[in-house]
Amino acid sequence: MLLIEALGSALLGLALAGAAVRVLGPRLPSSRVVLASGVAGALFGAYLTHTALGPGHNTLFATLIGGALVSAVVLSLLLRPAGRAGRPPRRAPFSVPTRG
Repeated sequence: MLLIEALGSALLGLALAGAAVRVLGPRLPSSRVVLASGVAGALFGAYLTHTALGPGHNTLFATLIGGALVSAVVLSLLLRPAGRAGRPPRRAPFSVPTRG
C-alpha cells in the first residue's frame, strides 16, 4: 500500500507542477525546477500525512490529498510577483541616481 501511495502522490505532484508550468509559466523559474519541486513536495506531503495518521489507518485518499496540498504549497513558494504595468521600478533605499 505504501508503494501505491508514493507513486500516486508523485504522479499527482507531477500533474500539479505541469499544470502550474502551463498556466503560470512566466512567473515561475525553469520548468525542471518546478517539476522536481512538485514531485518532491508531493512525496514529502504523503510521507507527512502517512506518519501523522499512523500505521493503523489504511487511507489512500487522505494520503494523496495531503501530498497534493503540500505540493501546492511548495509550488506557490516558487511564484514570482506579477509585473506591474504603468509604475516605474522602485529604487533601492539610499541609492543615489547617476547622471550619465
